[in-house]
Amino acid sequence: MTVQDPLPAVDPQPLTDPVPLTGCPYKTNPYPLYERMREAGPVHRVLFPSGVQAWLVTGYEAAHSALNDDRLGKNHDRGNDRWRARASIMPEPQHSQLQAHLLHQDPPTHTRMRRLVTDSFTPRRVEQLEPRFQELADALVDALPDTGPADLVSGFAARFPFLVLAEVIGLPGELAACFDRDWGKVVQPVGPEDPGRPLYEARLHGLQSYIAEVVTHKREHGDDDLLGRLVGARDQGELSQAELDSMIFQLLVAGQEPVTNQITTALIALFRHPDQLARLRDDPGLMPRAVEELLRHDSAFELTTWRFFDRDSDLYGTEIPAGDSVIVSLCAANRDPRRFPAPDTLDLDRSPNPHLAFGHGIHFCPGAALARAELRIALGTLLARLPGLHLAIEDGDIEWIPAVLGRGTNHLPVGYDRRL
Repeated sequence: MTVQDPLPAVDPQPLTDPVPLTGCPYKTNPYPLYERMREAGPVHRVLFPSGVQAWLVTGYEAAHSALNDDRLGKNHDRGNDRWRARASIMPEPQHSQLQAHLLHQDPPTHTRMRRLVTDSFTPRRVEQLEPRFQELADALVDALPDTGPADLVSGFAARFPFLVLAEVIGLPGELAACFDRDWGKVVQPVGPEDPGRPLYEARLHGLQSYIAEVVTHKREHGDDDLLGRLVGARDQGELSQAELDSMIFQLLVAGQEPVTNQITTALIALFRHPDQLARLRDDPGLMPRAVEELLRHDSAFELTTWRFFDRDSDLYGTEIPAGDSVIVSLCAANRDPRRFPAPDTLDLDRSPNPHLAFGHGIHFCPGAALARAELRIALGTLLARLPGLHLAIEDGDIEWIPAVLGRGTNHLPVGYDRRL
């Protein structure tokens, strides 16, 4: 297989009910399965590795509509007993303490909480910080070997988004240095009977202790930054303790891991299309539009988090029981040929490009401007400073992370001619 060959397709068996979203072939390349699901209809019952069943929305029109459907709520209290029996993987009391963040709230609570973070992620503020982001990116490249091979995850992609995030939210350097990236794996479900459960719970407790340390530091120093303002909001009664801890949890995990994964998926897409990689390297002015296409082509946020109807409801002709989980496939929507001509083609000139990589509606990612800037700077820096950048393993040997909702890889071995 060359890097320009198409990905191996999943076996075209008839769709089952539920459709299993499991196994290496699916995680390696979910798009043939999503294509078959779109053709069969917009809504399908699916089965996740944890045993959770959900209703998956796949087409662009249906996805766009579901993301804006005010009948669908995000609060976990809406989930029924069938969902709760397998989906509430995070044990108590941690589930109550760390899951009260924006992704799991509905208005007016969501509105109140979101208002506290939006000013820190405005396009104007992000633009003001971009020179500092560039310094961080260059410093990481400076630390790479003079010539390949190198792992761009451990050497760059896993570190750059966290360093940027620390700058934006006000995480002190001494605390940033103590953050364990493995704590982010608490969002990857591990059932109570899984042999990895003790490690999962250890990570969970480690992250909780870290969050408590952050809160204590900010309360003692009274810093005027996002973390300091959130702690102040808690002390003034605007947030509960669970909301404060959950928002810090969301910032630390959702604020960096998806960008790490998006850097890897974008690089893999470019490695598979060396002509496009060369074009982007030679014409940096293409970068803003290229970032939008790379987000559409293979989004790190493959699926949204849970949504629920509070009563039995019709969704595109499918009756959904109250409290069953509804999930939108952003990746499937972004490859819908009814919205995107030649959707499987990486086209850096694609315009318009109304992809759903950051969601839509009231839960549109508040950090979208920051993520776009990080991708522009990360890709631009790597392409400019590592001539001859290429994948150093066979395409089929890429190990995709087993996360249910996201796409990415924990390792990305690359080669390059030299480091400039």
